[in-house]
Amino acid sequence: MTPPAQPRDRLRVAIQKSGRLGDPARELLASCGLTWRESRDKLFCYGESLPVDLLLVRDDDIPGLIADGVCDLGIVGRNVIVEHGLALEAKGGLPLVEWRQLGWGSCRLDVAIPDEQEWTGPEQLSGLRIATSYPLTLGRWLRDQDVDAEPVLLNGSVEIAPRLGQADAVCDLVSSGGTLRANQLKPVTTILHSEAVIAGPDRHLEDGRQEIADLLLRRLDGAVQLKEARLLMLRADRRILDSVLGLLPGGHEPTLMAVEGRDEVAISMLVHGPVSWAKLEDLKRVGAHNLMVLPVEGMLA
Repeated sequence: MTPPAQPRDRLRVAIQKSGRLGDPARELLASCGLTWRESRDKLFCYGESLPVDLLLVRDDDIPGLIADGVCDLGIVGRNVIVEHGLALEAKGGLPLVEWRQLGWGSCRLDVAIPDEQEWTGPEQLSGLRIATSYPLTLGRWLRDQDVDAEPVLLNGSVEIAPRLGQADAVCDLVSSGGTLRANQLKPVTTILHSEAVIAGPDRHLEDGRQEIADLLLRRLDGAVQLKEARLLMLRADRRILDSVLGLLPGGHEPTLMAVEGRDEVAISMLVHGPVSWAKLEDLKRVGAHNLMVLPVEGMLA
């Protein structure tokens, strides 16, 4: 499908059509209040609640689409941005930058060797063939380590390359490590830590799109912060206030409000992460009551 020409008053964001970042990206954008009308082929989504359209593509295509001006921003793994940036630098172009780190989709780009081998350090890779889908990232790391090895480009089934005689080691993305173990390989060193990021050009957008992008980024910042946020609410007698405050979990500064007609204080606090039953029981034990932990649906700082 050829997407419509880029409007001057709308923002276009590229995300994975399928894959491990695709659904979480759509869920994140939806949590910011975005709704869309999908094209029949489900490759283009026209924004209805905000002038933000989605282009659903392969993750490897996202950097090029941004660089060519087909879209403005993209949600993609850092590993893709780094590899594409090295390719652009080799041609004298300007790489994309990370506008935001999103804190999910974490993985590592690891070098792995056969299980039976002992790892002594990067120098062990000298003269070896290393299968990878990220030859430029691997090549840069090898140069930094002063190691003369040969990256072997493979776009799929990287882990099986040593068993087929195509390579002596591999360099591939690792989350749990299960695929490596299944192929009798073990990770020995990490050359890049990756996560989902919002990538874009190293400049302001034109024609009013920067204002839309700033609005979207504010909403995304709030959504990312609230992903694990909880609102803790409780009451406590003023005489035990110091003891209660000392037991509160880490988070924002608590808000204290007097309870009319009683010598009590109502306390509310935004907490990042779950509040354990043990923490609630500790607060109850020193005299706090009416304890509640509530989900947070939205917040603007």
